[in-house]
Amino acid sequence: MIEKFLEYIAVEKRYSEHTLISYKKDLEDFLLFVSDKEGTTDLTKIDKKAIRNFLVHLTENDFQKRSINRKLSSLRSFYLFLLKIGDIEVSPLESVSSLKFYAEKQIPMSEEEMTELSEILDEDTEHFLEKAIIETLYQTGMRKAELCGLFFDNVDFTSNEIKIKGKGNKERIVPISSVLAEILYKFTEIRKPLPESEIYFFVRENGKKISEKFVYSVVNSYLSMVTSKKKKSPHILRHSFATHVLNNGAEISKVKKLLGHSSLASTQVYTNGNIEQLKKVFNQAHPRANRED
Repeated sequence: MIEKFLEYIAVEKRYSEHTLISYKKDLEDFLLFVSDKEGTTDLTKIDKKAIRNFLVHLTENDFQKRSINRKLSSLRSFYLFLLKIGDIEVSPLESVSSLKFYAEKQIPMSEEEMTELSEILDEDTEHFLEKAIIETLYQTGMRKAELCGLFFDNVDFTSNEIKIKGKGNKERIVPISSVLAEILYKFTEIRKPLPESEIYFFVRENGKKISEKFVYSVVNSYLSMVTSKKKKSPHILRHSFATHVLNNGAEISKVKKLLGHSSLASTQVYTNGNIEQLKKVFNQAHPRANRED
């Protein structure tokens, strides 16, 4: 039953391999729980009480609210699929709400911090892959998974563009600066992939495709050199990219396309921290901003 669902979201919904792995893990964890605590492996027989017991189990085992909500989302999608194919008549998650929590505010890097980091990377000639990873994340705003899955043939040095395959296998074209193009071209000269990694742009010294864990480690390590901010992840570089281009006058609709967001609301998150910049623009540009009564 789980395999049928995974096949459905892979073929019909065209979800990424990363998403499939997450769904599979969440559903298998739930199956293990109901088998042990509810005495059944028939997921069509599950009721709301079993769902609530699962939530209690996760909470008692110190799962974060964000992780619990992700598992709930996986279960919700799974049971909607069972409704769709007629295996159940009512979803056990019909009136089960996600847990409320206040997301920790993510503070982007400042432009000064990114300039300092660029100088460090320029001096660190022994770690060119790390330089290429950080500059690509910051200059394109691409996601960590998109970077790891970037195909070699999708980097176009003739037109200075990168084709990125994002969520739901949606593709977008992102322009790159001549500076980034030069960095990436230099990387191609030292890149020595194994046969199975040949299709991917970013490979490590051992010839293997880079992993998301490796990318996180690289970013966290280098950002630690220039900031004391708590969040030092690849997503912070994406956040910084969006914030900095918006601060420098880019239209939010254009930034939405660059980031691969499906809705403008997702992009507007990056405008929340720019109120001081907006005030400055208002005071400089609005005809009534500084007019005395």
